[in-house]
Amino acid sequence: MITFAVSLVALVLGYFLYGRFVERVFGPDDRPTPAVAKADGVDFMVLPGWKIFMIQFLNIAGTGPIFGAIMGAQFGPAAYLWIVLGCIFAGATHDYMSGMLSVRNGGINQPEIIGRFLGKTTKQVMLVFSVFLLMMVGAVFVYSPATLMQGLCVEHAPSMEVLGDSTFWIIVIFAYYLIATMMPIDKIIGKVYPLFAFSLLFMAGALLVMLFVKQPAIPELWESLPTKALTADSIFPCLFITIACGAISGFHATQSPLMARCMKSEKQGRPIFYGAMITEGIVALIWATVAMYFFYDQPTPGYQLIEGGEGIINKAPSIVSAICDSWLGLFGSILAILGVVAAPITSGDTALRSARLIIADFVHLEQRTIRKRLYICIPLFAAVIALLIWQISDAEGFKKIWSWFGWSNQTLSVFMLWAITVYLVQQKKPFVITLIPALFMTVVCSTYLITQQLFHLDDMWSWIIAGIAFVIAALWFCLWYRNNKKQ
Repeated sequence: MITFAVSLVALVLGYFLYGRFVERVFGPDDRPTPAVAKADGVDFMVLPGWKIFMIQFLNIAGTGPIFGAIMGAQFGPAAYLWIVLGCIFAGATHDYMSGMLSVRNGGINQPEIIGRFLGKTTKQVMLVFSVFLLMMVGAVFVYSPATLMQGLCVEHAPSMEVLGDSTFWIIVIFAYYLIATMMPIDKIIGKVYPLFAFSLLFMAGALLVMLFVKQPAIPELWESLPTKALTADSIFPCLFITIACGAISGFHATQSPLMARCMKSEKQGRPIFYGAMITEGIVALIWATVAMYFFYDQPTPGYQLIEGGEGIINKAPSIVSAICDSWLGLFGSILAILGVVAAPITSGDTALRSARLIIADFVHLEQRTIRKRLYICIPLFAAVIALLIWQISDAEGFKKIWSWFGWSNQTLSVFMLWAITVYLVQQKKPFVITLIPALFMTVVCSTYLITQQLFHLDDMWSWIIAGIAFVIAALWFCLWYRNNKKQ
């Protein structure tokens, strides 16, 4: 528990210390924000700061800091290092800078930001890449909450058969996605998100209290791991892909422009963007610690679900239920699971909303009228339904989509980090704060794609490819920087 407590304090201090430094590097001022200058009553409108924080937190949370942290617990205490260092120096910095660049540039979407600093070709690639990622988010974040709700109803309301059918919940959640994607942001998202946020934060807070009450025997960072391997995957690069939303996630840069269009002042950026990411890191830290307890303490209820780490990605919903039932009782379990259900649902609807806006900006189709929103939503939702059907029909569908989602998600962060680095160089500001994360994530994503997704190579090849990727990325930046200085 010492490592956990130190990590928790480090995340909080990271917000107040490093977050302040990153804020000063960017330099927010009093210029009119897009919410004021471009108000349209649909996507551009001023919302209260606390509400924007709640929406941003739920937008970026999803099942990532929960399922990802549960899967990341297989790697042992090393997960603590990645969550803390990744969140403070990479993820929160990435979220703040991408959000503020959107605010500073009229509320533009993530592909527009990347295109502005990395060129038009990169922008076109990122547009397709981003929309496909957001579609995967929509599909993944329908399946996981539907599975949780099915399990909850089967256990606590067995007489209501229709509620125990995952297809029923998939239809309900998808119908909500369509409505939330179409409606003005203050009509549904602005009203229900605070309630969902309370459920999710209650869940995390309740588990945090139970951790300090139970004082479970969790391995510390300096202790050797048990001889029994919990996972067949190597820590590098798999840990950095498995735990994404709790450390750094490119998906967040697709969500930040939604809130950039609702901020009254640029000075709200640090609590909204940097603060929401730190909060998500704390949630991931709590779930990783609880999951480690279930991994290492054999008598604990639910241990058999995850023994050996096999197929954990498919068992994550069951693990959530087992942990909540064991520690929080019936009422706490229901509230906690509802919080876990709310997280992916509130990321899924805003993911599809972001996809609508990205496509609308690309084709220059205004979104004030419902009819023109439908022009984009109908084919968009049809594609997501096709992806969802394939995911359900294939026994390994969820695992495959999650695996590619994880890599795509982190690859998106690579492009955004490089775009921010270029911006900081052009503005003659300390660009090293994003250069180091950009180099690191470039190496991680390149290595994971080649060794885990394409060719399934061993650990030795991972380090060789990582070295090559680092040299290429560093050389590209040095050449670009030299040319930029000449210009």
